[in-house]
Amino acid sequence: MTIRVLLADDHVLMREGLRALLTTAATDIEVVGEARTGRETERQVPQINPDVVLMDIAMPDLNGIEAARVIHAKCPAVRIVMLSMHATAEYVYRAFEAGACGYLLKEMAVEEVITAVRVVHGGWRYLSPALAESVPDPGAGHARSPVDSLSTRERQVLQLVVEGHTSSEIAHMIQLSPKSVQTYRSRLMAKLVVSDVPALVKFALEHGLTSPK
Repeated sequence: MTIRVLLADDHVLMREGLRALLTTAATDIEVVGEARTGRETERQVPQINPDVVLMDIAMPDLNGIEAARVIHAKCPAVRIVMLSMHATAEYVYRAFEAGACGYLLKEMAVEEVITAVRVVHGGWRYLSPALAESVPDPGAGHARSPVDSLSTRERQVLQLVVEGHTSSEIAHMIQLSPKSVQTYRSRLMAKLVVSDVPALVKFALEHGLTSPK
């Protein structure tokens, strides 16, 4: 049986590298689509219906963890493997909580990508061996992160604010009124006890809600 894979990463070279790897080194894996942002990914999944999504965490518009949450709710049968440069427990726990069933570090070996795709397609979880000691049981839950206090909408607004979008632009992107966006912005800043955008940017970078420019 061929495993149908969708690649999601905002770096074209990363997508090209993954495509070349999967198509030349694994005869049982077929790349059926690519996406550049989390929003593109969650829109494409119902249309393409892949078996596995290989998705970067740090993507513009909608980060990989939030995209995984949407995809898992819409298409629970699709298996999601997160790709990340972050090796901390918080990232791993949040990814699995959002619906991912695999977590790979970006510096992984070629064979590990293929193994992860096959393992999750078979119905199992996959965690990079390099993370085994620091994250012994991703399914066991974790201590609450400040991110957990934010609603899905608040996390979306936070990411778009720190990416430099105005309230009017955000309202158009997520189909809300500018007034509602301002309300979400004020509410999330109060929850995080921050008073300005630079502090929001620092928080978002530290917790994987956006990536450095």
